Amino acid sequence: MNVVTLSRWQFGITTVYHFLMVPLTIGLSLVVAWFQTRWYRTGDEAYLRLTKFFGKLFLINFAMGVVTGIVQEFQFGMNWATYSRFVGDVFGAPLAMEALVAFFLESTFLGLWIFGWDRLSPRLHLATIWAAAIGTTLSAYFIVAANSWMQHPVGVRFNPTTGRAELTSIGAVLTNPTTLAAYPHVIAGALMTAAVFVGGVSAYLLSRAEGAHPADAPALHRAVRVSIALTFVAGVAIAVSGHFQTRLMFEQQPMKMAAAEALCDTETGPGLSLFAIGNVGAECDVRSFVIPKALSLLATDRTDATIPGVKDLNAQYQEQFGPGDYRPNLVIAYWGFRAMILFGAVASFGAVVAWWLTRKGRHLPRARWVRITSIAVIATPFLANTFGWVFTEMGRQPWVVAPNPQGLPEVRLFTADAASGAVSSGMVLTTLLGFTAIYGALMVVELLLLRRYITAGPEAVMPHEPEPSDHPRPEGPGDDGTASTTDDREADVLAFAY
Repeated sequence: MNVVTLSRWQFGITTVYHFLMVPLTIGLSLVVAWFQTRWYRTGDEAYLRLTKFFGKLFLINFAMGVVTGIVQEFQFGMNWATYSRFVGDVFGAPLAMEALVAFFLESTFLGLWIFGWDRLSPRLHLATIWAAAIGTTLSAYFIVAANSWMQHPVGVRFNPTTGRAELTSIGAVLTNPTTLAAYPHVIAGALMTAAVFVGGVSAYLLSRAEGAHPADAPALHRAVRVSIALTFVAGVAIAVSGHFQTRLMFEQQPMKMAAAEALCDTETGPGLSLFAIGNVGAECDVRSFVIPKALSLLATDRTDATIPGVKDLNAQYQEQFGPGDYRPNLVIAYWGFRAMILFGAVASFGAVVAWWLTRKGRHLPRARWVRITSIAVIATPFLANTFGWVFTEMGRQPWVVAPNPQGLPEVRLFTADAASGAVSSGMVLTTLLGFTAIYGALMVVELLLLRRYITAGPEAVMPHEPEPSDHPRPEGPGDDGTASTTDDREADVLAFAY
């Protein structure tokens, strides 16, 4: 394989691995902040147990996310130097804002939250976790803004002398309509990921043969109910934001959406493809099972719209941009889009099942199928997020910076032209194998840490002790003058070491 292909594999593996942590980190930061807010307002020990238990899992995931994110940033300059020279003036701005504003905000206040249990007032300590959560969501906004610019360039001009895109308006970049459509979808996906994680872990602990610790059971039952409600809310937000994002893609990137629907030829009032058979990947010779008129309605809110197909769009781009194949990988675009929807629907269905099992105050049954299902369903929002990003990025090919036909058609760059000229295939292959091995080891470490703390349950994080009547709110580890537990120190060191 050549340098471009190897570099794409390396960046793809790094990005997919990193994004396994990102939605859970974003969602858990908000959920943990909510749990602590409820404890602060009500003094209910159940919420404090949930704060400390899921806060520990949040810290483990945050640490692993930082490790992979830093490596991803370096690849822009090392493997994609031509791309960095072309877009550095604009792409670097939101990334710098993410580092200087959002990441420093979340990491600084997260440190205060970790070590502030016995040093800050309850109100100030609560403010630190909300500041960290806000920093996490801001970080996502700047990253989405940078990625959205690659999908739909705005706020720049092309300098033919230097051959670079030059920033003219940071405001236009940050208010890119692609960003405004994608960001709510990303945050809603993160909230669903955290909700399903919290609910799945809690259901697993409650359904074990020995049951949960008596001190943990009330908190875990409450976590399941919160998870069900949040999953429903996030599911609705995903559907609504996804609809608006899809409509925008039909306008800005018609080839991506035509490929996602296996729409080979231009049609008026096309149906929505549910399942396609045939040669999807090469000749676009497919037979689809469709819902009549649904694709037209999805794209334009009309049933009689004319939607261009893959073949006609490819011919149009050949005339506009020169000879070449402007089709993305149709198999990945088509099935990636459906896998994203399928796994998101399964996650939502899991919430429906949990609601049915716990309706009218019922407790989850201690059954093997509940334990297995609770763990299995946790993977579904991660898979939905992953397939969604694979579709978004692979559907843009062969462009690394897609042209904006309505405004900036000259600001464009082929993926094949974006790699570093000074890097050899052997160099990229060596680092690709090395990173893959390291990330595999890190995945094992994270899964073992999560398994250890999940299996132990909230009781291991906050041992139950009867509270004196003059202490309405339980104190954090070390608040009584004793040292924190070994597990607390391990989590603190793990989260802060990076």
